[in-house]
Order: sequence, then C-alpha cells, then structure tokens
Amino acid sequence: MGEKKFFNLPVNTYLNVWLDRPKPNSTEVVPLKNTVSPYTSKKYLNKWSDNAVAYVWSQNNDLQHTATQTALFSSVWGDGHGFYVNSENLRQASVVFSVRRLIKPTWINDRDQFLQPSEPLTDEFKNDCLIWMLFNGSNLTASANDLEWNDKKWSIVNHFIPYTEEEVGAPERFESDFMVRYLADKQLSPEAVAVLEAGKKLWQAYFTHTDEHNVRDELKLNRADVGWYQIRNALKRRNESGDVVPVSFTEFETAYKLLTEKLQPQVYELGFLRA
Repeated sequence: MGEKKFFNLPVNTYLNVWLDRPKPNSTEVVPLKNTVSPYTSKKYLNKWSDNAVAYVWSQNNDLQHTATQTALFSSVWGDGHGFYVNSENLRQASVVFSVRRLIKPTWINDRDQFLQPSEPLTDEFKNDCLIWMLFNGSNLTASANDLEWNDKKWSIVNHFIPYTEEEVGAPERFESDFMVRYLADKQLSPEAVAVLEAGKKLWQAYFTHTDEHNVRDELKLNRADVGWYQIRNALKRRNESGDVVPVSFTEFETAYKLLTEKLQPQVYELGFLRA
C-alpha cells in the first residue's frame, strides 16, 4: 500500500494569490447565478472592471472545491469569490481555470492545495490551457438580451468566440471579435488546433437550424454571438428531439480528451500540485 504525503505550506505559495486581480469600477452589470440566469440572493456583486471581458469564479484553493467552484462567466458571478479577466491577465486566468479543473478529486487527493508553478510555463502550455478552457464544460460565457434583474433588462456579451462569423456561417455580426484577435498571433499545438477545428464544426452545425421556442427561451438564444454552453446544449436538445439529423460530438470529444491527457501530467510536473 502506498503512502500519502501531506505538505504544510504557507498560503502565499497558493495558486489563488498567484495572479494580480483587477479592481472593480463603478459600472453596474447583471450578477449571474449560472450562464444566463440573474442572481437572486440579497447580497451580490454587481460591479464590472476596466477592460474586462469575463469573470472567473474561483472559490477556495483545495481540490475538493475547485471541481465545483471554477467557472467562466460573461458577467460577474453574483456571490463574488473570483476575479475579472482582461487581455492582460487572460493567459494566467486560463492557466488557473484549467489547472483547477484538469485533475479529478478523490478521497486521497481532495484536500490537496493548488500551488503557484515551480517551473517556467511555456507558451505552448499557456495556449493549450486557453483552448482547453474555451471548450470546457465550465466555460459559461454567453451572449443574451433581456435578462431581467433589479427591475431592469440587461444584456451580456460573449467575448470568447474563437471564430469569425464567416467561418461558422453566422447570420449576423458578433458584437465582439476579442478572442479571434487575441488568438491571431498565437502558435497553437497540434492538439489545440484539433480541438479548435472540431469545435468549429459544432458551431457550424448550430447555425444550420433554428431551435424550438422553448429551447431558445431556456438557453436565451436571442443573439448570434452565443457561447459554447449555449451551442453544445442547443445541439444536444436537437439530438434528443429526433427532429433533425443528429450532430456527432465524437470528433470533438476525442480531440478534447487528447488535449486533456496532454495537460494533466503537467499539473504535477510544473508544481501546481504535489503528488
């Protein structure tokens, strides 16, 4: 039987204090409790930050919590406990997001704390983390109009679409091309490119049909610049309905699994977790 090692390390070595957290400004935004649902509790965070494009919920620093308390939103997570994302900290943000989500908690490791990296991070690792985050199930960025909160209607904008309108056959312009511009000068690994290409086919498939009213209402599909959460769930609803030719996720899932398997050992090799 093997032995489990425990490390008593100072909190200033923890991952959750690794990156600089942009400060909020006075701009009010709609707080969210999930992808497109406004927050309903009495205490909430509803301020944005200069040049922010997203918000990462990253509560707690141990493995047992990070699996359920790590997500990316297009507005603030109403309960706070996270940080704003802008072009300056996006690479760090994607590393933090991915590292917190890549390793599954077990009864053996669930109390382990995430640490700041002990080795230099390559551009390939950072870019792999960015693509992995963009297509993770906890990327809850979205675009939607008419979200009702605090007696007003609000809109949220998705800045995390890695394709142009022409590439995916969108019928209208996207409000933001932030991610396309951000990726333009990045050299991606073959594994990351495979995920991007497989994801593009799913985006294209989404725009070939218009969903039923109840699906459009549930997922707030009232804009062209929808997010990954909206895309994949709309396609799954279509597959379940039997009304259209099913869209296969196999190519995407295979590519994403290969990228995941590439990144997982690096969480330990780079010092984010200790075995």
